[in-house]
Amino acid sequence: MSKVCQITGKKVITGHSVSHSNIKTKRTFAPNLQDRRYYIPEEKKWVTLRVSAAGMRTINKIGIAEALKRAKAKGYLA
Repeated sequence: MSKVCQITGKKVITGHSVSHSNIKTKRTFAPNLQDRRYYIPEEKKWVTLRVSAAGMRTINKIGIAEALKRAKAKGYLA
C-alpha cells in the first residue's frame, strides 16, 4: 500500500541517520498514516481513506466534504 496521505499529499521523504561520530547513512521518514472510515452525509455513504494525523486534523477543521473537494482539486485523490 502506498505511503501517501489522500488528504494532504504527505509522502515518504529521505534524509540521514547521523551517528554520534557524525557518520551519515540514508534513511526514510514516513508520514503517520492511518486507515480511517468517514461518513459523508451529503452522499449518504462511508468512504475509507488513508490519512495522516495532519489530514485528520484538517478533516476535523473543515469537514470531510470540503477536504475531499480540495484533495481532488490538488490531485491527491483519484
